[in-house]
Amino acid sequence: MILNPHYPWLFNLSLICLISVLITGCNKTEKEAPQKITNTEFAKGFSMKSFGGGIEVALHNPYPNRGKSVKYLLVPKGKVVPAHSSEIQVIRTPIEKIVCTSTSHIALLDLLNALDNLIGFPNTDLISSKKARARIDSGLVVDLGEDKEMNLEMLVSLAPDVVMGYSLNGDLAKLDKINEFGIPVVINAEYLEDHPLGRAEWIKYMALLLDKSEMADSLFNRIKEEYLGNQELIKNIKERPTVMTGILYGDAWYLPGGYNYAAKIFRDAGYQYLWEDDPGNGFLNLSFESVYAKAKDADYWIGVGSFESSQEMRSSEKRYSLFNSFQHGNIYTYDARKGATGGSEYLELGYSRPDIILKDLIKIAHPK
Repeated sequence: MILNPHYPWLFNLSLICLISVLITGCNKTEKEAPQKITNTEFAKGFSMKSFGGGIEVALHNPYPNRGKSVKYLLVPKGKVVPAHSSEIQVIRTPIEKIVCTSTSHIALLDLLNALDNLIGFPNTDLISSKKARARIDSGLVVDLGEDKEMNLEMLVSLAPDVVMGYSLNGDLAKLDKINEFGIPVVINAEYLEDHPLGRAEWIKYMALLLDKSEMADSLFNRIKEEYLGNQELIKNIKERPTVMTGILYGDAWYLPGGYNYAAKIFRDAGYQYLWEDDPGNGFLNLSFESVYAKAKDADYWIGVGSFESSQEMRSSEKRYSLFNSFQHGNIYTYDARKGATGGSEYLELGYSRPDIILKDLIKIAHPK
């Protein structure tokens, strides 16, 4: 029994439509038209407003349990930087050289046709994009080592316009160090969005840095239409197959709460997620026994870590074979497609394209 190749789960500063129109007249002073800002539809992690000829972007939740927002002031090159708080990081746009730290950032650049701006990345083997791999193989993207031990001397020598980082626990020591070298750092907190389309909407954040907001709006609208359109396919389906997810790590089985991103996309695809009544949006830490008691008869098991076969799963933990989904071969993983050096296409593209994941899930549960 070979595992089937799909998995919904891991899988954004909504942005801005910026219109800069200069009105000139004979013997009149040039005057800037007001900037038009489009609010986000699904992303909750950021907001933006016009600020003295630029755009102030606020991250409301840059990392888990953050009490204070982080702000950036995006000012077009050639414009005077307006007076601002010392706590606001100024970014000159459009950026030309960027260092990213997550493969999900690579997907944003790829969708925006901006991979030529990428000059550095920690552990480039993780990147699956064929276009990005071609730049890596040509020596145009520098491998900066492991993320936590990123080579700062090499990073400084690249002189990027900006580094896009993230934090899973609020430890900003490495990012603060980069800032001390005079290199602006922007945090991408897309992974904290609990709606799949909220994560996808972070394409607008990347686009603002690149002066490609119009393109990002168009891309996101297409992704949204695909997602919502396919969700309509199963709106009236009465039978929802049950689904479980996750595996043991030591003695703990981690599962998404009922308001977690994964639970949301399961519901949207017409499944009954067995923990969907849980009120949390984080993760549950459960024992094998409690998971088995609730999920032993689950129709599907979607998301089994890095396991590549049922035999490998059984060898790791023989009790996995007690589940109904295991016995019927209804186990799905997300590692079917990998890049030339082993990078996961799912982990790279998943946040940006939840519509593709939704289609896979619908196909699995409702093949008709």
